[in-house]
Amino acid sequence: MLYIMRHGKTDWNAKYKLQGRTDIPLNDDGRKMAENAGIEYTNVHFDICYCSPLVRAKETAEILLKDRNIPVITDDRLVEMCFGVYEGKENYFNLKDSGIYELFHCPEKYVVPVENGESFEELYSRTGEFIREVIDPQLKENKDILIVGHGAMNNSIICQIKNIPVADFWSTGIENCKLIRLK
Repeated sequence: MLYIMRHGKTDWNAKYKLQGRTDIPLNDDGRKMAENAGIEYTNVHFDICYCSPLVRAKETAEILLKDRNIPVITDDRLVEMCFGVYEGKENYFNLKDSGIYELFHCPEKYVVPVENGESFEELYSRTGEFIREVIDPQLKENKDILIVGHGAMNNSIICQIKNIPVADFWSTGIENCKLIRLK
């Protein structure tokens, strides 16, 4: 079985600041969310957990799996999508005159900002490689796997596994610290 979860809340989530690869820790609410998820999902079996190396995802995985003797392995391919110069911007959903607006409202029309952003193709390439090289072989061995990551990164995995088009990229509605069973 494959499960996926988004990290707990951060101060930047509370301020509607775009995080991307900026390494923002969980806040107290995020830690509490992870603790509650650990209780809620205590009876869900996991053999292994893979997570983003960013502190908010790693801390979520560690709190969630506390005292469960489940290895937590970071992988750089699970890092959040890079939003370039838009990282740290507040109310990014409303920046209508920016390239980042299309990312969230019309993802099929998204054009990467010149300033170090990441395309959907690049995101899908690295997460797809991770699925093929790491996840698929373990699923064939009937392993129960948890991935703890981020909104865009998690959506890229969900969309690839469920064949969801980029136009519907955000339709999965990933909430912080909620477990989604994929396959």
